[in-house]
Amino acid sequence: MTDFPGAPTGPRDGRRLRVLAAMSGGVDSAVAAARAAEAGHDVTGVHLALSANPQSFRTGARGCCTIEDSRDARRAADVIGIPFYVWDLAERFREDVVEDFIAEYQAGRTPNPCLRCNEKIKFAALLDKALALGFDAVCTGHYATIVTREDGSRELHRASDMAKDQSYVLGVLDERQLAHAMFPLGDTLTTKDEIRAEAERRGLAVAKKPDSHDICFIADGDTQGFLAKHLGTAEGDIVDEDGRTLGTHEGAYGFTIGQRKGLRIGHPAPDGKPRYVLDISPVNNTVTVGPVEALDVAALTAIKPRWCGAPPAGPGTYTAQLRAHGGETEVTAELIGGTELRVTFTEPVRGVAPGQAIVLYDDTRVVGSATIATTERAAARTATAS
Repeated sequence: MTDFPGAPTGPRDGRRLRVLAAMSGGVDSAVAAARAAEAGHDVTGVHLALSANPQSFRTGARGCCTIEDSRDARRAADVIGIPFYVWDLAERFREDVVEDFIAEYQAGRTPNPCLRCNEKIKFAALLDKALALGFDAVCTGHYATIVTREDGSRELHRASDMAKDQSYVLGVLDERQLAHAMFPLGDTLTTKDEIRAEAERRGLAVAKKPDSHDICFIADGDTQGFLAKHLGTAEGDIVDEDGRTLGTHEGAYGFTIGQRKGLRIGHPAPDGKPRYVLDISPVNNTVTVGPVEALDVAALTAIKPRWCGAPPAGPGTYTAQLRAHGGETEVTAELIGGTELRVTFTEPVRGVAPGQAIVLYDDTRVVGSATIATTERAAARTATAS
């Protein structure tokens, strides 16, 4: 009998598996690896070296990319008593995550690099290499749940504890990847403090290591400065909805839809209310601002859908999540031509930006995700109707 809750029994039938545990150097992945080993699986730990210059990546927090994180992961593996390796995926990470991040902002979109890392690195490059070496599953410290159906197919569900749920950033996983995934932390209602307490009881030094939600490859946390370094500065206009110039900026890529601070507009709006970024146009390097109600979005079109199982057969009603730490909203969605997802919100939502991922849920089950391409403002729809 295990002394700790939530130890996995294996992806399918409880047999002893060869498991590759991705160990970031944080407390979650360390406890996940320990639980997998305690369940009787043959576990090997691996830390992914994601930077050719690890000193340039953010340190002192949850991390996943620094020399400090690598050493923390190795010490945890030693305590657990499992083999440990460091795999160099820096070039793949640079191409698939960092360069994608820069290109998306340059195109006026708002990407999610953690979601892209899960898709391209942890459950593509890492999983492919693991399977080639004879491993059965990749284990991570994500908070999500895998449910195996009677026919043997697998479903991705939200974590038992909604406060820690990370299924949004895993919505890019397809059926094949789910068949070889293991999330030992997702089906327990333990709090983060209890996970830390478990780590401490296991003798894992990362028990008190702080979390971080910052972008690991931006060492100082200055996203705008990072983008300016790679894209340069280019002065452009900040305009209102009627095209009147209100101010200037040094690069449209430095703004996101819904942003209020940092606009540096010299004079207030006629109604005296704050203005928000409504649109970013990289073609003419223009940022459009307006009142908060103009941010209301009634519908959107998303591309590059990825399904955690079979794609929807027709129009359906779901709940949707639009950001990693956002809430759910009711939608109707229809897959058009197999490549485009048309989504209509029951009630308008705000802060929706091209480049973000929309993840669809059927109750707790993750249906799939897609990348937002265009949005339809509620005000525009109302004007058309009238």
